[in-house]
Amino acid sequence: MNTRKIPLLVGVFALALAVLACTLNINGPDYPTPAIPVSTEAVGELQSFLKTAVAAGAVSGQITLTFTEPQLTSYLYYKLQAQPQPLITNPQVYLRDGQLQVYGTASKSYFEATARIILSAGVDEQGQLKVELTSADFGPLPVPNGLKEIITTTIQEAYTGTLGPVATGFRLQSVTIADGTMTIVGQTK
Repeated sequence: MNTRKIPLLVGVFALALAVLACTLNINGPDYPTPAIPVSTEAVGELQSFLKTAVAAGAVSGQITLTFTEPQLTSYLYYKLQAQPQPLITNPQVYLRDGQLQVYGTASKSYFEATARIILSAGVDEQGQLKVELTSADFGPLPVPNGLKEIITTTIQEAYTGTLGPVATGFRLQSVTIADGTMTIVGQTK
């Protein structure tokens, strides 16, 4: 009788170790298709485009910035990769229907789920970028406390950090999101 229990206990123990060694995917919203490629080239294009637009704006007084899904996805990917515990990994940024739709993988302990964060962007009274969290879906995982503040702060920092010193001398006029692009129009002060 004892000899039968030992293989059974070893099997149960091995199964328990295998489960603990794995991360369990508990679903969440599906990523849209097609997947947006991540590349250092897209980040380089973004940085080069910003320099060109700022230089042109210094002459004309008007700056028009157009960002694409691959540029923003790549920028966010490398920005999150530099953080010790990012909110999400494997980000995908879709610019559709007047919204920034950010998808990624959220992890908590041994569980992971696809997360969807929907943001709207506009211009506040001072001519600065205004980002609002419209909705957040982390599948069955609870939405982290302070998510709105974290996301808003991260995007504000990315915006001011990307534009650098020009951000303080730049007044936004409009933000348009449609068909895979986000266009920001503003004037130098």
